[in-house]
Amino acid sequence: YTVLSPEADLGWEGVTLQDCQMCKNRTSPLLTLLSCFPFRIFVNRSLALEKIKCFGFDMDYTLAMYKSPDYEEMAFQLLQERLVCIGYPHEILEYKYDPTFPTRGLVFDALYGNLLKVDYHGNLLVCTHGFRFLKGAEIWNYYPNKFIQRDDMKRFHILNTLFNLTETYLYACLVDFFTSCSRYVNCDTGYKHGNLFMSFRSMFQDVREAMDHPTGCYCASLRSLTQPRVTLLLSRMKEVGKVFLATNSDYNYTDAIMTYLFDFNQGDKEPLQRPWRSYFDLIVVDTRKPLFFAEGTVLRQVNTDTGKLWIGTYTGPLQHCAVYSGGSSDMVCDLLGVKGKDILYIGDHIFGDILKSKKRQGWRTFLVVPELAKELQVWTEKSGEPQGRGGSLLGRGMCHLDSGSNECPDISSIKRRIKKVTHEMDMCYGKMGSLFRCGSRQTLFANQLIRYADLYAASFLNFLYYPFSYLFRAPPTLMPHESTVEHVHQQGSLPGTAIVASIFLQHSSLPGLSSLQPGCLLPCFLPPLP
Repeated sequence: YTVLSPEADLGWEGVTLQDCQMCKNRTSPLLTLLSCFPFRIFVNRSLALEKIKCFGFDMDYTLAMYKSPDYEEMAFQLLQERLVCIGYPHEILEYKYDPTFPTRGLVFDALYGNLLKVDYHGNLLVCTHGFRFLKGAEIWNYYPNKFIQRDDMKRFHILNTLFNLTETYLYACLVDFFTSCSRYVNCDTGYKHGNLFMSFRSMFQDVREAMDHPTGCYCASLRSLTQPRVTLLLSRMKEVGKVFLATNSDYNYTDAIMTYLFDFNQGDKEPLQRPWRSYFDLIVVDTRKPLFFAEGTVLRQVNTDTGKLWIGTYTGPLQHCAVYSGGSSDMVCDLLGVKGKDILYIGDHIFGDILKSKKRQGWRTFLVVPELAKELQVWTEKSGEPQGRGGSLLGRGMCHLDSGSNECPDISSIKRRIKKVTHEMDMCYGKMGSLFRCGSRQTLFANQLIRYADLYAASFLNFLYYPFSYLFRAPPTLMPHESTVEHVHQQGSLPGTAIVASIFLQHSSLPGLSSLQPGCLLPCFLPPLP
């Protein structure tokens, strides 16, 4: 198994291997790959690829990648039109989708209509009302202690998926419109117009119903030039194990998307005639994830000629190229003859695909994070010395003080400098900042990714650049007292734990990283080992 030729158009987001800066002293294709961040797979928990007997896939935003922001713009327009059809003012049609505003992992407060960026514990990092960013006292009026109870699922709704991007932006547009429109009276929990009151909760319900309303015609937004690589990888996976597809979409939609994705009609050449179903050992539609990973639903067979379901529960053996509806993850294991840890499931939904499959079934997990390419670009280009120097100045200002010191050094200018540099870097990601952090603090999305995704990358196609015998090894995780205290050693000999600690010390001493808390870096943001 070799890494594909640099001459082949195998780059992600239009990047080829030739575009990457290759080190002259590295002749191995895999070593060359490690210096090309968009092609890398990042590791939270070690995984031996040769032990994986079965590869599972979600469809939307995993196998089928949609053009961004084209897809979101189209979906946003459809949502606007749907809301106008049910009685919303025509003026909302004047809003245009802005891809720089929304990010995944935000929380919508259905009581006050705010969009929140929080960490794992519920501490507020960013708060907006419409497009207005709230500061200081305004936030405290809504949220005492700048904290929310994340387990209040009726009030706080996490917008974790790529499909939620248009929904997130629409909430901001609606709040902005009704807040500034003179026909409506602003209230704490909604808007009043004459004898009518519209709460933020009812607004949320209207948008959710509009999201669920069938719209169709999404095939035109599929990312182009990826089909040959998808089939190439699926074919190679079938050589070393089994492959299955589990999607929440119905069969007719799945068939339309996958037929488009696997149609290789290139000019005058004859299209390949191999049906898309032949690339999978098992195909399950209408899975209703995350219910699929618990008790599931009735397993039925799909009539692929009509798209309708056969009557009754399917109890027979696995059939070649057959399509099933419903079922559960346990049924998948039984039909394919594999156990939980034999399966590597690949998806984009942190909750529906990754969290539930990991917690309830013990499947190994791979999260697709398309935003990672932009995140890495900003991190490598903008994470520089000013932020690191600010952290060093703070440390030097305090190092000579102890509990008997009465003086209080003035560090306000240093704090302002750090805040300014941090804000400038956050804005490079977008108006809501990075998907993974706010300054040095990790977001809820980042924490869930670390906890539940064994592997993650910008695209599952990055598997093309790794042999199926590869061992993905997680970086060692040290506690603060282990990563910040140097070991005493003699004659240049370091104990095993000291070697690990010294590596981490080298990481934390690099420019731009010293102001971060120990252990707060994601694997994709750790510098390469020396």
